[in-house]
Amino acid sequence: MGPRSANSAEMVACRMQPPWPTPIQEIGQFEMLLKPGLVLASESPRRQKLLKLLCTEFEVVPSGVSEVPELNESPHKMVRRLAQAKAKAVQVSRPHAVVVGADTAVVSDGQVLGKPVSEEDARNMLIRLSGKTHKVLTGLCVLHEQHCFCGVSKTSVRFSPLSPQEIEDYLKTGEPFGKAGAYAIQGYASRYVDKIDGCYFNVVGLPISLLYRMLQKVGYSLHG
Repeated sequence: MGPRSANSAEMVACRMQPPWPTPIQEIGQFEMLLKPGLVLASESPRRQKLLKLLCTEFEVVPSGVSEVPELNESPHKMVRRLAQAKAKAVQVSRPHAVVVGADTAVVSDGQVLGKPVSEEDARNMLIRLSGKTHKVLTGLCVLHEQHCFCGVSKTSVRFSPLSPQEIEDYLKTGEPFGKAGAYAIQGYASRYVDKIDGCYFNVVGLPISLLYRMLQKVGYSLHG
């Protein structure tokens, strides 16, 4: 197998069991199959907005999982592990639902850039990204009872060179805060992006095409 392209996405089954019992509701002499509910294990408004491209009805349940990397853990393994941990944490209270967990990381020269903890932290991140190509990784996990599928989507993003004034102006918008890598590609930072190679929605925080395939794998029907 050759090397993966920058826009590669992978999906693997975490554990497969025989088909699960389908809940039914008796109506007279008929039985109606009940579609399991869909739950997003994230309070991110960006992920909620993107999920509506696939399904307009879902529940939002924050996982409460701490986004802390383990010792010597690669960025790829980290986002996959955290996505699964978030989905499993929510599955405890929603055992029959289809649960979606996600975790996104911005990686520059092998270093994970998380959410800035201060203005100076955000400034340093933007300086680091200026004029360079970095990678955005999003781990996804879809759980339905004993069924589990996990995957990672990767996108390369190139920033144009940023002047000190451009960085200060961007900081004043408040947009860098609460965002991995201190920027939002769908917002004011779009003016600084020269090129992307891969899924745009992955950079926003939810790779739609990968999630669509994963939901199909667990048998969750999507129409429209």
